[in-house]
Amino acid sequence: MPRTTSRALGALAASAVAVLALSSCSASTGGGGSDGDVTLSYAIWDENQKPAMEDIAAAFTKENPNVTVDVQVTPYKEYFTKLQTAATGGSAADVFWMNGPNFPLYASNGQLAPLDDGGIDAADYPQGLIDLYTYDGKLYGAPRDFDTVALWYNKALFDAAGVEYPSADWTWDDFTAAAAKLTDPAKGQFGVAASQYGQENFYNSIAQAGGEVISADGTKSGYASPEALAGIELWTDLIAAGSSPTAEQMTDTNPEDFFLSGKVAMFQNGSWAAIAYADNADIGDIVDVAPLPAGVEGNQSVIHGVGNVANAKSAHLAEAKAFAEFASGEQAAKIQAETGTVIPAFTGMQQAWVDALPQYDLQVYIDALDNAVPYPVSKNTSAWTSIESEVLSQVWSGAVTPKEGLQDLADQMQAALDAEQE
Repeated sequence: MPRTTSRALGALAASAVAVLALSSCSASTGGGGSDGDVTLSYAIWDENQKPAMEDIAAAFTKENPNVTVDVQVTPYKEYFTKLQTAATGGSAADVFWMNGPNFPLYASNGQLAPLDDGGIDAADYPQGLIDLYTYDGKLYGAPRDFDTVALWYNKALFDAAGVEYPSADWTWDDFTAAAAKLTDPAKGQFGVAASQYGQENFYNSIAQAGGEVISADGTKSGYASPEALAGIELWTDLIAAGSSPTAEQMTDTNPEDFFLSGKVAMFQNGSWAAIAYADNADIGDIVDVAPLPAGVEGNQSVIHGVGNVANAKSAHLAEAKAFAEFASGEQAAKIQAETGTVIPAFTGMQQAWVDALPQYDLQVYIDALDNAVPYPVSKNTSAWTSIESEVLSQVWSGAVTPKEGLQDLADQMQAALDAEQE
């Protein structure tokens, strides 16, 4: 369930100008509770999670018989474009999923209702997620889950090639050596899919090399550093060595589809992938997951989490806020965990998620919290992720060298960040 990947963020049409228009194009301003029956719309972006979200909605209705929740799924690649259009026209869902990169723009333009005046106890969630969904001192998002990244691998392909499974002490050298051994051109088989994915791939490797995509205060690009170059070259070198499909091949065929079809032996993915792989009859029994391989500074994973937010313009604002809080609360977290859907953000509920799919070593995702790094964001993240996507596409294709491309990216990204501060 890619919820925050830079590949999708780069495709967002949401410019700062367009989103700034949100605040002047509202519908009903909402208000108190409703005496009669109410139907709330709840917008999400993952079909795999719809059953669990419907269970959560039913649990809320059981406690609030006059409120029905309609769960609406929009695929992630269209989700934020559709949300922007709906918010501009005053027709956004009453409650919807939000991610860190897009949150500041919606919060700063009055589209989200504050939740810290309700039933949210910040102590129930990781502080990093509370901080992520706080703007100008107010909490606007109820942390729903968190995700880290790990290395999935096809045991059948490893066994056939006589390669040992990935282990917790794997380094980049081990990773690249195994990828080479697992590559068989005669079979159209590759060791790894070195996709141009930020959250799943190069955001992690840049941190593992000791670099950063953006400074902690969201004002400085880190792409011009030698460490960022090393983090990018881990992936481009795999393509150059033939251990991964080419950029063109991964444009024609979704990189994950190579893994799902048994044509790629390793694929880094977020914790959201566990339930999808478990439900996949072709690979569910032959894959497992291991920690990320370590660079010179360790095996850091990016951490992120989705928040439930309430539409400040909802005609049923009190109910919308109540459901946003409920959908991130203990009962909802238990439903999410026991179905293996995602790792709940609610403290104390993570083990149930691990136990839900015992065929996989999902503890690696929890252990990744120990040295996880924040997902890179700024006030208008989409302004520079679009640049990031465009420039890195040239790097991945080989049109420009990684060094040249990253300097260009750093310069353009910095200009965009400087514009945010003006």
